[in-house]
Amino acid sequence: TLVIFSSDNGGVLNDGYYDDAVEKIGNHKQNGALRGGKYSIFEGGTRVPFMAYWKGTIQPKVSDAIVCQMDLLASFAHLIGTKESSTDSENILDAFLGKSEKGRAHLIIEATGKTALRSGDWLYIPAYEGKNFREEVGIEVGNFPYEQLYNLTKDQGQQNNLATSNPEKTAEMKQLFEKLRSKDYTVGVKEVQFD
Repeated sequence: TLVIFSSDNGGVLNDGYYDDAVEKIGNHKQNGALRGGKYSIFEGGTRVPFMAYWKGTIQPKVSDAIVCQMDLLASFAHLIGTKESSTDSENILDAFLGKSEKGRAHLIIEATGKTALRSGDWLYIPAYEGKNFREEVGIEVGNFPYEQLYNLTKDQGQQNNLATSNPEKTAEMKQLFEKLRSKDYTVGVKEVQFD
């Protein structure tokens, strides 16, 4: 039996559920060292836990392969010998089974209608207008009127924006983002009104 454990994206304490979480949190950080949280384009809002267990088939290990829950469709279809019907799902079964360190090459991530690009060790967030802080839940969402570039292997907490100091990588990531997402990446994106 293949067992998959994962979750929804991003931690949040007070999202309309009054369960004393804010009062009882103490020193605990619900997103660990990750910046942001639910509603955020930062890792704290888009990264999710993902574990796979299959006795006798998957050997215990930690992987840095980029995987996405939507890839379960194509991967499981391949596993059982059928075709999937989704164009967004990729067959990365070997990554799920721990047989390969190679997952997706690139992944467009999204939070509150805004998108960014994860590619290898890098995360590129284009410029967005709007508030950067969602006050009712106390979370930084990642809206800045300038580009952001982070090396997540060296800076998982996203404290060092490399967009200005590494213009070549920024240009490379921007070009790839616009190829995958389009140059008009803000079309249809509305400023989320935080209550």
